[in-house]
Amino acid sequence: MQLPDNLPVPTDDGGCDHLVGLGLPSVPLVATMGSTVDLSTIPGCVVVFAYPRTGRPNESPLVPDWDLIPGARGCTPQTCGFRDFYSEFQALHCRVYGLSTQSPDFQQEMVTRLHVPFPVLSDEKLELTRALRLPTFTVAGQILLKRLVLALENGRAKKVFYPVFPPDKSATTVLEWLREEATTFSH
Repeated sequence: MQLPDNLPVPTDDGGCDHLVGLGLPSVPLVATMGSTVDLSTIPGCVVVFAYPRTGRPNESPLVPDWDLIPGARGCTPQTCGFRDFYSEFQALHCRVYGLSTQSPDFQQEMVTRLHVPFPVLSDEKLELTRALRLPTFTVAGQILLKRLVLALENGRAKKVFYPVFPPDKSATTVLEWLREEATTFSH
């Protein structure tokens, strides 16, 4: 859970510049709650934090130099930040979703182990990733999302946080922005 002090900082490669103002396409994704979620149809405020992948305890990373990939390390601390501040997002009438390209089974293990109270969505088939042209990177033959946060209003991207660093502060950064914007969101 503790992040190393020497993690490389990701740079803004412009991979999300096209997203603000964009309406999400209708792409139902499998959620850890057992249903599907179509982010384009959810009214009001929605925060979607996308991350490369969570690991499992005592499991080796995909590659030995995982920590050297800018933005790769920190998925579990980021998820735990949104978990720990979930009630504050709820108080702002904002739904929270995690998003990765991992399988629903892999995500379900993480949600159960970490006691995550919100759905995590699987874009295992890369449908939303490709439709939105979300930034990705490939490691060990797996296409992974670069870490980002989408703040949506009525299925439209209102704000994008990218790159996200440090990942363990992602939830508080988004909350600060939401509190400033709270009067402009429809509920």
